[in-house]
Amino acid sequence: MKRKLDKNDEPSSTPKPEKESNPPAAKEEPKEQLKEDLSFAELGLDPRLVQAIAKQNFEKPTLVQRKAIPLALQGQDVLCKAKTGSGKTAAYVLPLLSGILKRKATDSSPFTAGLILVPTRELADQVFKAIEEFSAFCAKDIQTAKLTDNVSDAVQRSLLSNVPDVVVSTPARAWHSANASGLSLDKLQYLVLDEADLVLSYGYDEDMENISRTVPKGVQTIMMSATLSSELDTLKGIFCRNPKLLDLNEDVGAEDEKLSQFYVKCGEEDKWLMGYLIFKLQLIKGKSLIFVSDIDRSYRLKLFFEQFGIRSCILNSELPINTRIKVIEEFNKGIYDIIIASDEKSEIFGDEGAEEDAKKAKDSKGKKGGPDEKEGGQPKKKRRTQKQDNEYGVSRGIDFRNLAAVVNFDLPTSATSYQHRIGRTARAGRTGMALSFVIPKDQHGKHKPTSIKSTENDEKVLAKIIRQQGKQKRTIEPYNFSKKEMEAFRYRMNDALRAVTTVAIREARTKELRQELLRSETLKRYFEENPAELSHLRHDGDLGRTMRQQAHLKHVPDYLLPKEGKNALTKDVGFVPFKKDDQKKRGHKRGKPSGRSFKVGGRKRDPLKTFKVRRK
Repeated sequence: MKRKLDKNDEPSSTPKPEKESNPPAAKEEPKEQLKEDLSFAELGLDPRLVQAIAKQNFEKPTLVQRKAIPLALQGQDVLCKAKTGSGKTAAYVLPLLSGILKRKATDSSPFTAGLILVPTRELADQVFKAIEEFSAFCAKDIQTAKLTDNVSDAVQRSLLSNVPDVVVSTPARAWHSANASGLSLDKLQYLVLDEADLVLSYGYDEDMENISRTVPKGVQTIMMSATLSSELDTLKGIFCRNPKLLDLNEDVGAEDEKLSQFYVKCGEEDKWLMGYLIFKLQLIKGKSLIFVSDIDRSYRLKLFFEQFGIRSCILNSELPINTRIKVIEEFNKGIYDIIIASDEKSEIFGDEGAEEDAKKAKDSKGKKGGPDEKEGGQPKKKRRTQKQDNEYGVSRGIDFRNLAAVVNFDLPTSATSYQHRIGRTARAGRTGMALSFVIPKDQHGKHKPTSIKSTENDEKVLAKIIRQQGKQKRTIEPYNFSKKEMEAFRYRMNDALRAVTTVAIREARTKELRQELLRSETLKRYFEENPAELSHLRHDGDLGRTMRQQAHLKHVPDYLLPKEGKNALTKDVGFVPFKKDDQKKRGHKRGKPSGRSFKVGGRKRDPLKTFKVRRK
């Protein structure tokens, strides 16, 4: 083999200089850098979708979008695990729409090509709206149907008669429509399971098996989840063909700094006192999501807040689906600041022993001595939970925008549920905080009017939470309240709790349901013509009209506050912002009311000095 000559026509001493100067490692680095700088246009999406993305001010694709979209566009099955708020919805919606648009360029025959299955109705509504936004510039070519609304079978069949390209539904509704010959899955090309690990936990196992026998072989499957669990292995065996696993542990160091986590160890009575002080004195500023253990608990807390003039909304599985969606929408628009949510599904299936509990609950249905009967064979009274929506869920999948704080008024029963709850805040690079109340073992049950059974193991759950967050390099710090300064407010808290009786809770719960039945879609035109009447549709109004009203509790007198002001109630908290005095002064100068009453003898506010008498 002849040796190469250099510029001076002499044999070169190094036969392969190019390969040595450019090792493989040096080539890989710029490639990886290029991937991180990819834009949506470079992912191979339809230009109309890229235009819609630009309209929503999305600058660059997230990690899950950079990894999942190219694989999905190639027709590969994808099983993706990514944290909440990472952009999973766009990661499967965009390639699905792009594939449908590409097919319609050559074949315009109508058939349902995509089926998106979600565990809750709230998430179905969110995905449906995301599809509408992404298909804004190709709305004529993409038709979408949502099957989670409370409509009759005849109305649903009429919706499906238009042969939508994409159907968004829960597994139960999808199988019901397919079984009733309203939904045709014979030519299905794309099957998406969002929050896939929750699908079986919510009791959709039989529906999923029926759907698997209906969909054609070779359908492309995309599964999105926040955790990897045994449920995913079951679904993977049913639907997927050698899927590509994406376990995306993003570099969350920067985001972790923006999420501050605190806990307070206190008795049950002190929990209510601190909740009153935090929201009445606005120690936490911004929109807050408060989690409680059950529905009655949510109404008790709302009525308790009403005693102090604190406005809040209720969100639970007993409310109609349209009401729940409306509350979330208006909360995201900034109309409400506080939502009290009871996430019953998270409490039941969030624990590590969820599979065993689910099997026990399933086996005990219809058997004597089961959960619906007492030991002596005497049947229990029917529970109100039978009227609850089984397709309800708040702690996962729902996008609460600009949420400043998550307050675990009742600690969840597992570290996994805690992780999903706090994932509602500090999303998309914003700051946020999570505050949890923990009842020590020796304090459990001492305040009987407000004690609940789930708080008995709070300390054990907290230990698991600390271990779990420690693995993710996150810290949970104590939220230090000054108990000495809180004592001045205790009698007001006790007055409010005494007014919130069991009868008042029952009447408030009934009143809320009655009001939501009256707020139907038939009133839409009336309120368009009479916009001043819209105040009657607010969801944060008072429910406790029938209970004892105590007007003095709605105002905090200055003598109750410590000399140092509201800041003296907490010590070494760090993240939690407080109102500053200079902000109040600036607001007063700009013409904003300071909230103080006029002082007799003052120049500008004394009505006697500004009163003028006109002569006839």
